[in-house]
Amino acid sequence: MATYELKNFAQPDDVLEFPFGRGEIVDIGGGKVMHMTLQPGWRWSDHVKPATGTEFCEAPHFQYLISGRIGVRTADGDEFEARPGDVNWLPPGHDAWVIGDEPVEAIDWGGAHVWGRAAE
Repeated sequence: MATYELKNFAQPDDVLEFPFGRGEIVDIGGGKVMHMTLQPGWRWSDHVKPATGTEFCEAPHFQYLISGRIGVRTADGDEFEARPGDVNWLPPGHDAWVIGDEPVEAIDWGGAHVWGRAAE
């Protein structure tokens, strides 16, 4: 017999909050999906790194950018900018920051289980 799950980010299973940032997480289909909102001025290395104790963000990301622009630099030194409508996959080992004056809003299917959490 087939079944389904239906969740809404307005009633998340978990919420992560940092200066200039927030992630609402729903547990669904055996995984986690996060709605991420990052305000102008947010930078992972300034606002999330202190909570993780790692040099770089160690969350893998598979994201769809709804609004705003985000810059990313990998541990290897590669850099890119994601804009609304972009889909990106990013392995662990990076820094990221909001570009400009518009908040970043994204849906992340990859890293909600480890994003912003202390390294184990």
